[in-house]
Amino acid sequence: MVDTILIRYGELALKSPPVRREFERQLQHNILEQFRAAGISGRLRSDAGHLYADVEEGARAVPVLRRVFGITSVSRVEELPADRAVIEERFLGLADRRLHRGDRFAVRARRTGHHTFTSQELARDLGSAILARFADRGLSVDLDSPTVELFIEVRSNRAYLSEDRAAGPGGLPLGVAGRVVALVDGLRGALGAFLLMKRGCRARWVTRGKGADLVASTLARFDPTGRTFPGDDGEEPLAHQIAGIADAAHADGIVLPLGVDGFPHARAVYGDRVVFSPTIGWTDREVEARWARVRELAG
Repeated sequence: MVDTILIRYGELALKSPPVRREFERQLQHNILEQFRAAGISGRLRSDAGHLYADVEEGARAVPVLRRVFGITSVSRVEELPADRAVIEERFLGLADRRLHRGDRFAVRARRTGHHTFTSQELARDLGSAILARFADRGLSVDLDSPTVELFIEVRSNRAYLSEDRAAGPGGLPLGVAGRVVALVDGLRGALGAFLLMKRGCRARWVTRGKGADLVASTLARFDPTGRTFPGDDGEEPLAHQIAGIADAAHADGIVLPLGVDGFPHARAVYGDRVVFSPTIGWTDREVEARWARVRELAG
């Protein structure tokens, strides 16, 4: 049985049409790249603003899609015609499966295109139908802190029902913003690399200490084509090794886990190369909290 997954993206939609088309092509390439690495077969299709993945193993595909930069969220959906009677019938079936006695629920509706109803009207009418059909369950509507959320998106002549929405990393697709070389020697270095990857940069990781484990267990899951270089303790200083890798890769910048006091030395060592340190304003506790979120996305 083929599952359909609705894939949403954010920043891409704000670009000019030519740039948006380029970024969307890169996003599709990256999705298929991740599917190949995970051994998942399927096909992609699109409309104005969303992608759809038709796969045989939706439960396996959702965690993979959550690791693709550019994706804001994904949902396994039931696709049906955008007919109000059909939508209500199938939505009540979804509610019957998901709602139990005493649940507080919310209907999240979105609409794109020309229809005889608004998103608010659709959500109101479906919520009223649920309360009427399942009056014996003691259900209530709670838009602020529901125990169950039910989703409906109507796009032109098609509708998509879902019972969940899994967040992705957001940002821009890998490969649209050049290359960087990142020193990963701990959580701060790993998070710095992740943040540049989230802005569309392909990264080569130079690892020290526990950095190798952080790359293998987490960062490499966001880019199955990434390359790791162990930072050895030989005669050549680590900074020279990083500079050499950056030159060979034609990298646009270097990502380092620096504090403010470290920038003068980095400038002296790396010269005119662009140096990034995106975690510079965060405490160790903040770095740990943000890295926990990255680990959750990596699965």
